[in-house]
Amino acid sequence: MRTTTLGTHGPRIGVIGLGAMGMSFAYDMVTPRDEATSVSVIHQALDLGMTLIDTSDVYGPYTNEELLGRALAGRRDGAVIATKVGLESIDPTGGPGGSPLVRPNGRPEHVRAAIDGSLRRLGTDHIDLYQLHRVDPEIPIEETWGAMAEAVTAGKALRLGLSEVTVEQIQRAQSVHAVTTVQSEFSLWTRDVQAEVLPYCEEHGIGFLPYSPLGRGFLVGRFTSFDDLPENDQRRRLPRFQQDNLRANLDIAAKVRAVADRIGATPAQVALAWLTAQGPHVVPIPGTKTPKYLADNAGAADVRLSPADLADLDAIQAPVGARY
Repeated sequence: MRTTTLGTHGPRIGVIGLGAMGMSFAYDMVTPRDEATSVSVIHQALDLGMTLIDTSDVYGPYTNEELLGRALAGRRDGAVIATKVGLESIDPTGGPGGSPLVRPNGRPEHVRAAIDGSLRRLGTDHIDLYQLHRVDPEIPIEETWGAMAEAVTAGKALRLGLSEVTVEQIQRAQSVHAVTTVQSEFSLWTRDVQAEVLPYCEEHGIGFLPYSPLGRGFLVGRFTSFDDLPENDQRRRLPRFQQDNLRANLDIAAKVRAVADRIGATPAQVALAWLTAQGPHVVPIPGTKTPKYLADNAGAADVRLSPADLADLDAIQAPVGARY
């Protein structure tokens, strides 16, 4: 796979990464998890050059980090581990529809304790990229970021990243310690970051990690009706997936497929190639727990979109319904 640099001074990584969350959290919670398949997918990702693997302590909570730790036993040197701190689960079924209820926690003492737990679960002595999952509105970001910088000084983390932040928050963090990456939702149907955050990252040598780059499966044509969503699936609570909105948004998926059919690629590959075309600092992290979809996603690294293809995709209208 083609490689790029994770931020100005980061390691070389594949231009497509892997989001591990769905292997143990959030989507299709009725279907039993198959750990052997998930481990196989992680190994296949490394073999394909998808070296950046993204997780968080709150996924599960904890079980996703544990899974990744078991999968990387004996293969740690081939992976760039990205995990997160800053959210905590306060009730595993207390959220909407029985989902986990989480809240921000950016207290320095929480950060100091959390990284030791992540290291233990991941079975490693350092985290390649330690990210602030969400800014805690009750704690100045400088205090949270300062505690994360302590982890770098101690050798527990090599680099630090932010998630879902404004330019002002990036700047405040930068006043304390270098920001290597910013992670936010970014896809053909979620483009908020293009206004300010993405240009700022490019200007300042900060890597950008789009999560949900396939629109949670919508952009690849996986769902045409609300009833297609599995029971107890997080997407059933999102406005864009409600029946009337979903029906109105089908035209977006159809336009992605039209480009895919024209160039002999899959919709997933087109959606991911559009993101990588935004600049070498943009590394999407699609999630999957299926070998077939993983190979499909990896193939996006070889897709080149023409100016006409990019223009057609850029012209896609905003979806109906809010993100959350």
